[in-house]
Amino acid sequence: MRGQLDPQSSMFHYFSPESRVPADHPLRRVKKLADRALAAISADLNALYSSVGRPSIPPERLLKGQLLIALYSIRSDRQFCEQLDYNIL
Repeated sequence: MRGQLDPQSSMFHYFSPESRVPADHPLRRVKKLADRALAAISADLNALYSSVGRPSIPPERLLKGQLLIALYSIRSDRQFCEQLDYNIL
């Protein structure tokens, strides 16, 4: 079953990650492009997931993570998680 983005996930943070990124940061433009591309393939992604079972991590979140890994030349998913904790990318 395909996982969904939780709009209330911000209640678990003391600050918004969006507020930590400057308004003119290049990642904001990259995020808009990624969101547009992922919206275009959303129907195809839905077709790949079952309607029953345990929800997965939303594929949009996984793909955006992989994009950040490529942009920041991070070697592994584990190192990416460590960098997120350390740098709040």
